Amino acid sequence: LVLDKDGNKMSKRLGNAVDPFWALDTYGADALRWYMLTNAQPWDNLRFDVNGVDEVRRKFFGTLYNTYSFFALYANIDGFDPKAEAVPMSERPEIDRWVISLLNTLVKDVVAAYEDYDITTAGRLIQDFVCDHVSNWYVRLGRKRFWGGTMDTDKLSAYQTLYICLDTLSRLIAPIAPFYADQLFRDLNCATGKDAAKSVHLAKFPTFNETYIDSELEAAMEAAMKVTSMGLSIRKKVKIPVIQALQSIAIPDTDAVFSGRIERMKEIIMKEVNVKELQLMDGKMLVKNVKCNFRVMGKKFGKMMKAVSNAVAEMSQVQIAELETNGQVTLQADKQDAVIELADVDIVSQDIPGWSVANEGTTTVALDITITPALKNEGNARKVIKQIQGLRKSQGFDITDRIRVVITETPETQAVFETFKENIASQVLANSIEL
Repeated sequence: LVLDKDGNKMSKRLGNAVDPFWALDTYGADALRWYMLTNAQPWDNLRFDVNGVDEVRRKFFGTLYNTYSFFALYANIDGFDPKAEAVPMSERPEIDRWVISLLNTLVKDVVAAYEDYDITTAGRLIQDFVCDHVSNWYVRLGRKRFWGGTMDTDKLSAYQTLYICLDTLSRLIAPIAPFYADQLFRDLNCATGKDAAKSVHLAKFPTFNETYIDSELEAAMEAAMKVTSMGLSIRKKVKIPVIQALQSIAIPDTDAVFSGRIERMKEIIMKEVNVKELQLMDGKMLVKNVKCNFRVMGKKFGKMMKAVSNAVAEMSQVQIAELETNGQVTLQADKQDAVIELADVDIVSQDIPGWSVANEGTTTVALDITITPALKNEGNARKVIKQIQGLRKSQGFDITDRIRVVITETPETQAVFETFKENIASQVLANSIEL
């Protein structure tokens, strides 16, 4: 960075490099600082990229802002009382207890990183929590809890949980993003008065509560997120949008611990993948094949590679199951033992007729991709709801406004109307719907 003799900033370009001062003026100090500290340790070299600063502004700060805006919008509409008695943790829904557990784990890890002067790790942990867990999972799964209805225990729990997350995050990010953190803290605190401090930098730093951390619940939700991601990937591969309901998703019942976690989270998985049922199926239903990763195995086995490749190609389903369970299996190649590890190969499952199958590590997910007339009608109903909600937004309706809906009559809309009329009306706040 270049200063003139009076200490004023001077713009300077080297080739195609962007002047960091320009990025500072354009995106702000917090975005620039967050980008620089989370991309590399402060003592390491960093190839500055202004697009990276913009990405931080959009993905991290934009996501945190949108989460706060969502909370503030519905809290004001519902008249959320932040001083109401807290819902006991044992009485909160599992999704609330999960994010509170993850939040306390985050505080524990971030404090340890800060105390070790590891700012990069602290920032990355916070960023992952905000983008992957709070916004893309907790708020998205629970948004209907904030819509309409009375302020019952479930809705109060949702508001209190999201408030705790936002307030704690404002304190955690303060060392890296002091201006943004202070604005977020004061915006929350001016409405609630829960903290006597006038600034986040005068408030106490968060501490974690070990009794709120539930490692098994976190692991179960992580399993649900993985299965959901794989199910959505299958949909993308076969070009069936999420708005179209499907009948079933199936996971092989080969690991009792993993199966138990999936069973615990089945309602969340079914909702996110938009299926009617979740099955834990017999692993024997799937036929799996193993393919060598020659780049890895070539170095490992050298001249034996051809014989090892033949042995891998002839692996039985029992041997493949052993490899998945134990992480390795011993095969005979040229009368010698060859230890095959999970990282040496790719395991793929053959599609079952009417199903599409995906593998990721030792996890297998199968999705029933047959669309019956009843499922088709349900998908069309969701499309109608989406169109009406889009019209509400484009016409500037308030989220609490009631509307009257008229739909063009076609064979498709008539079928939807007969079955889903009341559901559509409740979703879009319609006083009446007619063809």
